[in-house]
Amino acid sequence: MASDILTLNAGSSSLKFSLWRTAAGIELHELLRGEIEKIGIAPHLSAREPGGRTIIDHDVGDGGAELGYDHLLAELFTRLSRYWPGGFKAIGHRIVHGGAIFTAPVRINGEVMAELAKLEPLAPLHQPHNLSGVRTCAALQPNVPQVACFDTAFHRTMDPLARRLGLPRAYEDEGMRRYGFHGLSYEFIATQLRAVDADLARGRVIVAHLGNGASLCAMHDGRSVDTTMSFTALDGLLMGTRPGALDPGAVTYLMRQHAMTADEIEDLLYHRCGLLGISGISSDMRTLLASNDPHARESVELFVFRAVREIGALAASLDGLDGLVFTAGIGEHAPEIRERICARCGWLGVAVDETANRAGRVRISAATSRLPVYVIPTDEEKMIAQHTSSNIGLAAA
Repeated sequence: MASDILTLNAGSSSLKFSLWRTAAGIELHELLRGEIEKIGIAPHLSAREPGGRTIIDHDVGDGGAELGYDHLLAELFTRLSRYWPGGFKAIGHRIVHGGAIFTAPVRINGEVMAELAKLEPLAPLHQPHNLSGVRTCAALQPNVPQVACFDTAFHRTMDPLARRLGLPRAYEDEGMRRYGFHGLSYEFIATQLRAVDADLARGRVIVAHLGNGASLCAMHDGRSVDTTMSFTALDGLLMGTRPGALDPGAVTYLMRQHAMTADEIEDLLYHRCGLLGISGISSDMRTLLASNDPHARESVELFVFRAVREIGALAASLDGLDGLVFTAGIGEHAPEIRERICARCGWLGVAVDETANRAGRVRISAATSRLPVYVIPTDEEKMIAQHTSSNIGLAAA
């Protein structure tokens, strides 16, 4: 018997969702995916079938900025029920932070929610919204099991030394360590790479998840060895509105010289830095690449520089490098950024085939390249659906 699984990825200004069908022993089949965007401004719900046909496209309510997840999800469930009146067998959620306790997907109950709520200070931009979606689904669909799928779980294989922060041990004991994020994306890429290049998948690979949130992951045989994001999703690469690696002294300077509170600093670091802060124009890489403004050019150059520097560091963590993979919004759709990064990785033996890169092929490395370079689209939603299906026994593992 077929079963439908809803996946949710709740953020502060958008709620992404997808619907999948599965049956015992049969691979997941995508039915649709979409999002509610402009939450808090003018919420708009849209959904598309895999072929691209739009089947839902309308404003939610009267554009009221105060609509909460209860109203938005109720609207989503109502709309979806018109197409799939049988309802859902399970709901899978992307939960950004699983802390030290949750290292694999887990069925959600009251005890799990209490533990996840304790982690909100570690991911203030994401965790509260993730959990709000869970609570609302529990109220609206109380008999439907929910499964939490964690972005941090993939990095559980990192060596203890790679997890350590240079803080007194007492802080380590309370959970201050390097966790890493984007794990659902990296897990999906690890599975896809086995089909694209099985030999490379067993080797030492750096995957570049480049988007508004950006990070790198060093993998060996499909397992996380090291990554650029750390205790929070602020560390590592330059991002759309986040600064990436930052001298901690810069924070104490802002506190003393600008009398900034913790909340003000948090807002600055999560919402007003990165590409947006440097360019003064936009956090969108497409806008910056199209601009002739020198600040826009500088922000792009810094994005590339920081990515290349971190690739070098992760190659050291791997004791060498066998291949490079690009994924996510910028990684998949910005050939100029891929080209620039690879050009500065020539010392590693990387060379790009410009025609293949611009044409959007899967393998973009030149015949002369010592290392293969791939572009592989990520699909966090499918990974969530697979984990949800396996967790509640809807399909064969």
